Amino acid sequence: MKQCFFAVDLGATSGRTILGTFTPEGLEMEDVNRFPNHLIETGGHFYWDIYELYRHIIEGLKIVAQKKDVEITSIGIDTWGVDFVCVGKDGGFLRQPYSYRDPHTAGAPEAFFKKVARKQVYEWTGIQVMNFNSLFQLDTLRRNNDSALAAADKLLFIPDALSYMLTGEMVTEYTIASTAQLVNANTRKPEDALLRELGLTESNFGRFVYPGEKIGTLTKEVQRMTGLGDIPVIAVAGHDTASAVASVPAMNPDFAYLSSGTWSLMGVETKGPVITEETESLNFTNEGGVDGTIRLLKNICGMWLLERCRAAWGQTSYPELIAEANASEPFRSLINPDDVLFANPADMEQAIQTFCSDSHQPVPQTRGEIVRCIFESLALRYRQVLDNLRTLSPHPIETLHVIGGGSRNELLNRWTANAVGIPVVAGPSEATAIGNIMIQALAAGTAKDIASMRQLINRSISLETFYPEDTDVWDAAYLHFKQVTMNH
Repeated sequence: MKQCFFAVDLGATSGRTILGTFTPEGLEMEDVNRFPNHLIETGGHFYWDIYELYRHIIEGLKIVAQKKDVEITSIGIDTWGVDFVCVGKDGGFLRQPYSYRDPHTAGAPEAFFKKVARKQVYEWTGIQVMNFNSLFQLDTLRRNNDSALAAADKLLFIPDALSYMLTGEMVTEYTIASTAQLVNANTRKPEDALLRELGLTESNFGRFVYPGEKIGTLTKEVQRMTGLGDIPVIAVAGHDTASAVASVPAMNPDFAYLSSGTWSLMGVETKGPVITEETESLNFTNEGGVDGTIRLLKNICGMWLLERCRAAWGQTSYPELIAEANASEPFRSLINPDDVLFANPADMEQAIQTFCSDSHQPVPQTRGEIVRCIFESLALRYRQVLDNLRTLSPHPIETLHVIGGGSRNELLNRWTANAVGIPVVAGPSEATAIGNIMIQALAAGTAKDIASMRQLINRSISLETFYPEDTDVWDAAYLHFKQVTMNH
């Protein structure tokens, strides 16, 4: 009988469930089911379908229950950050959760800062200001007299809401809560003064738990539906980036990571929060990590740019687009990937062309030119953020570990190494699921600590290292990038 860990890994565009097993050779992983995660647009708002996600998780558990040689040790769920479900006094969900891409939070930070100074909010939380942070979502709902929030007894972040559907237990997991901009970075608990401004108290949240703690076991209902027993559900690092960073296969602490997917998140691991005037002005964030660490990082727009273009191009294959990009003229047009223009445009290709036109650059016309523009701009933006990180990090940065789906993008990895001027180690691409499984293994006593798990991953997964080339050309391009993005 194989002892397996069941990981649920949900991203903003798709989700999957995975079985992980530790063998003498290392970690083996097997996909159970994959499924899309669609936004629902209705009545001028964007929602997530939490019931559909739950249904897919139940399907995955049913599939595993049929496997004769598998015994599930535990289950863990990670998802994207900030979004939450309002739960009524009777334990029922009051509405499908809003998506962070909903436009209702436009201008929300400014409205909140009239009540509590921006500087004070940052000093407490250390979280970068983004209009979709839960703090601003909640304040917006309150100002709009939202009926679900008014009737809510509890607020559950997405991974905690799904764990509740499986176990009947309500918790608030630290890493996912830290993304909300409601947790004090030093005490690692919700900040009462912020909750008061929202008309909330700590009792409006589930029991506060940290990665590795047990949430509960599968309810009788879920056991009946799936054919499984009373399997424990473990609080992993509920925020997908926290789970991904746990799996960075670093052999020493002098590294930065780039979690590359729909979003790119670049940062370093620190023992405590780094909250200074500099981190505030550069809008760096201090999110909760595993093992008492803080993830000092910056959110950067990632493959969202390309995903939106691909959707309009009939989902052309990545290899085809990468070949076209490689054949296009270098550094012809550059964009600031984090410009508001690219947040959620109706037509991403048009948005990129508009940026280039407005900044007096040649306007990319072909697919290859568009993709080249995206990749080069991302690589140069990574350099800009890494330069800032070097000044903020308590330790030197000798290597950049690229993890997540984007680590399979060889062209972007090569260009990133050229741009940042240090070796780039690519992999694992399944970083989030691996981190999720690692924390379950630590909870089960199968593994002893994060450092030894990282070494195991380094040994058991094939990694590719890219060394910087053509640094003079990229240095010149970086100056041009800074000029283009400064004026726009």
